Amino acid sequence: MRDIVEVVALSLGFLSWVTVGISLQDQHWRESSGDGSVIITNAIYENLWTACATDSAGTYNCFDFQSMLALPGYIQVCRACMILAVVLGAFGITSTLFGMQCSKVADDNYILKGRMVAVGGFCFLLQGLSTMVAVSWYAYSITEEFFDDLYLGNKYEFGTGMYIGWGSAGLSLLSGSLLMCACNMESADNPMDLPSEPLTTTYKIGRSQSESTCSHYQINAYV
Repeated sequence: MRDIVEVVALSLGFLSWVTVGISLQDQHWRESSGDGSVIITNAIYENLWTACATDSAGTYNCFDFQSMLALPGYIQVCRACMILAVVLGAFGITSTLFGMQCSKVADDNYILKGRMVAVGGFCFLLQGLSTMVAVSWYAYSITEEFFDDLYLGNKYEFGTGMYIGWGSAGLSLLSGSLLMCACNMESADNPMDLPSEPLTTTYKIGRSQSESTCSHYQINAYV
């Protein structure tokens, strides 16, 4: 049962790691809203790195954000969280692969393998939390500007990149939870038996020696 849980958790973790990379590269984190507009002649969409604009003729133009320090603070934090999520996912996949029961690493040291699986699960949990923080904070800024009547700039709505990020966070949290549960499962194929025979033999030998010593003392005392 433990092997099956580890394989399923690793598959989910790998899928979450791939999707977080897709979300990071997706240009549609937020898209300009057409709310209140009768005719839409252009559309603007952005992500954490670039901003693009397209018109009704199909031409589009993209430019990268030139200065990192000129960006709002939440975008800088979202960038850091997404990059951290990718790094944590890589460590989680590596640690889980080495700690699986079918792996040849550490041979029959199941305690060490269990610790490796636990580290992998912890990394996946941190990856999910980092992704969730980045996407949710970015979504909060969009909704805050959208419902602010005093905001005069362009108003945006959620893009596909954010939904991919939320899905990735959910998969990563599920994978980490399964791995943390799997590392506590007892392996039925490798029971740990206590060495009862040597202890019993040693106890009998010690008892016989003690009895012979007492008999010797009794004989000497009688004589």
